[in-house]
Amino acid sequence: MTDKAIASPAAPAATSHSGLGQWLRAPVPASPFHARMQQLWLQWRRLHANGSALFGLCVIVILLLAALFAPLLATHDIFEQNLAARLLAPSAEHWLGTDELGRDVYSRLLFGARITLYIALLTTVIVAPIGLIVGTTAGYLGGWVDTVLMRIVDVFLAFPNLILALAFVAALGPGIENAIIAISLASWPPIARLARAETLTIRKSDYIAAVRLQGASSLRIIFGHIMPMCIPSVVVRVTLNMAAIILTAAGLGFLGLGAQPPSPEWGTMLSSGREFVMTSWWIAAIPGTAILLTSLAFNLLGDGLRDILDPRHG
Repeated sequence: MTDKAIASPAAPAATSHSGLGQWLRAPVPASPFHARMQQLWLQWRRLHANGSALFGLCVIVILLLAALFAPLLATHDIFEQNLAARLLAPSAEHWLGTDELGRDVYSRLLFGARITLYIALLTTVIVAPIGLIVGTTAGYLGGWVDTVLMRIVDVFLAFPNLILALAFVAALGPGIENAIIAISLASWPPIARLARAETLTIRKSDYIAAVRLQGASSLRIIFGHIMPMCIPSVVVRVTLNMAAIILTAAGLGFLGLGAQPPSPEWGTMLSSGREFVMTSWWIAAIPGTAILLTSLAFNLLGDGLRDILDPRHG
């Protein structure tokens, strides 16, 4: 009797946990919401089993939190100059050392994460819809529309991203906003080509033919039926493109065409530290390492998402 009384409080929790597990593993979903939860659960299990993708996700989450709470985590004013403390090595006072003007590298790195994520996320918000609309329209309508749009895409793809971005930002002028526009103009063509390839397969599906027979317009078919099917592939491509966007933004900042001093953008920090590589390595090595880790994290996460979101994945 005593043993049963002791064991009884834990029973409801075990039953609840078991019931949730059975609900998620049910062979037949009872509702659309149930089916969606099962799909999310399976995707999380695949992500959890992919160590490299999970590592990339953790790095990105840490970076987002560091950027969000940068004012609380920073130990010094990022613009305050102290020539008496210039080129100090990492220490208890300055965790990652100081730069050529005596500014704290750690604090500037935190606020630089904000700028890097701002450029990457805003560029993604611009290029994903443009590439998706152009690609699905060209793939579904075909004919001269497909020919014209794809020739435009080919012209953009003929140039490396950084070279094309340099040309646009040279015409627009230096600055973060102009750098975002330039990177966006150079980054949307691969997404358009991917969306077109997906659309060429989807438009032959039986359900697209059924919707067309019901009298749906081309616009409704493209936006209501084809685009949602292309979104998983576009999400994977955009995640993989994040690394290229970050590197391009850092390259523009390094050349003085992106964020302007005294902005703590990582490419700008790397540019200002290149003169002190042999004597004060941390000024250039720390922002360079941050660029490397962030780019690697997005690539690892993108590879994992490709396995998770692939409808052909078993």
